[in-house]
Formats: sequence, structure tokens, C-alpha cells
Amino acid sequence: MWPRVILCDLDGVVWLAHTPIPGSVEAIRRAREAGCRVLFVTNNSFSTLEQQYAALDAVGITARGDVVSSAQAAALLVQSGMKVMVCGGEGLREAVAGRGAQVVAPHLAPEPDDLFDAVVVGFYREFTWDIMRRAATAVRRGAQLIGANSDPTYPTPNGPIPGGGSVLAAIERASETSALVAGKPHEPMAKLVAQMTNNLPPEHMVMIGDRIDTDGAFARTLSCCFTLVLSGSTPAQEADDANVVAKDLSEAIDLLLS
Repeated sequence: MWPRVILCDLDGVVWLAHTPIPGSVEAIRRAREAGCRVLFVTNNSFSTLEQQYAALDAVGITARGDVVSSAQAAALLVQSGMKVMVCGGEGLREAVAGRGAQVVAPHLAPEPDDLFDAVVVGFYREFTWDIMRRAATAVRRGAQLIGANSDPTYPTPNGPIPGGGSVLAAIERASETSALVAGKPHEPMAKLVAQMTNNLPPEHMVMIGDRIDTDGAFARTLSCCFTLVLSGSTPAQEADDANVVAKDLSEAIDLLLS
């Protein structure tokens, strides 16, 4: 019997920089028609949920209420009333603000900075040496360092580019502090999945992703099966840790439904 819930990564699985991977949209349709709920579990912290929904809708996938992002996971680690420096995109700022925290975006805020309760880091196109200095200083002064994810790269049609984990690593080294990471494969993301699936037992779920170190490890965190697709970041010769290996999402769905 096929799984009740498919946890599906986006980047490298459904699309590359919002360009659909051939067969992926039709594969999602087949899974849903078979009665599977498809929950998109992404370490993308840059985009807002509305932007994620719109991007999926633009390629023919309706996903409102079915996206779980590392921005949401990171926001679980802050509290209302906290003053938070957010080194990340609009999605991360929105999620942290949604928890009732005061958000400061360093590329928009002039110095001097006051003390912060937390520094939250994600994919950050505006990142500079000066922002690294300011974030590291805030951490040294007592702010908790939180990473939306630790992914070193982000897949695109033209190859990988530096990801949010690369920004986080720079701030960790500059502050000499290890971050608390929220996204896949860590517990805050697992908590979000549990909430959205009403604590569905892991034997009724499968994780489909393109990275052993995040998607595969997240499947282990959840104690569910892992299907690796080779359309993103992981080459076939590194696929030994997956329960199932498929060339892309279309083949993965065919294998699951068979």
C-alpha cells in the first residue's frame, strides 16, 4: 500500500529555480489522484508562504496549506517580544515577525545596533562583510544564533550557488558560536510536520528529496522511509543511504504507487 503522506522537497525535486523538472508536475497529480497527501517540505527560507504558493500555482500545482518551510521552523525558536536581527529574506522576516518578535533587517537598518535577543540567519542575497560583523557582534553580546538551515548550496539550472548554510557558517566562524538549526533535518521542522499531519505514524509517510545530508537525515529524524532523486544535488555514486533511488520525481512516484 502506498503512503498516506508524501513529504516532498522542492528545490532539486519539483523544480530548479522555479523551472519545473520534467515530469514533476504530472507526478504530483498522480500521487494526489491515488489518495496521497503531498506536503512540500522545503529548506527555502527566503520566500514567503504566499510566494511559495504562487510559484507552485504558476507551474500547475495547487499547494495552499501544504507547504512547510525552514522559515516557519526557525520562527518556532523565537518568542513574542524578542528583538531579532534577521539575516535573511522576506520569508524569514515575515515568519519571525509573525511570532510577535521585533524584526531588524541589518541591510535596511543603520547603526548603531542595540542589544538583540536572537540573530536568525537564512539565504541572504544582501549579505556583506559588514552585516557579518554586526551579526557576530550581536551574538558575542548575548544574542542566540539560529539558522533556518545549514544547506551549503542551493541548486539552480546552471549549477549550485551558495545557500543559507554558507551565510550561517560565516557568522558562526566570526562569532565563534555554534547555531541552533531549525530546518531539515532538525527537530523544529519535524515538529511542524507532526503538527500538519496530526502526528501521523512514520510508517505512513515517505520523504522524497535530493540531498542525503538534509532530506535523508530528516527521514531518519522522522523514522520514515527515504526516496532519493538524482535530479538535484546528489550524484548516483553517493546514493547508498537511501531506501529507494529514482532518477527524478516522476520515477519516484511511479515506484511508490506500484
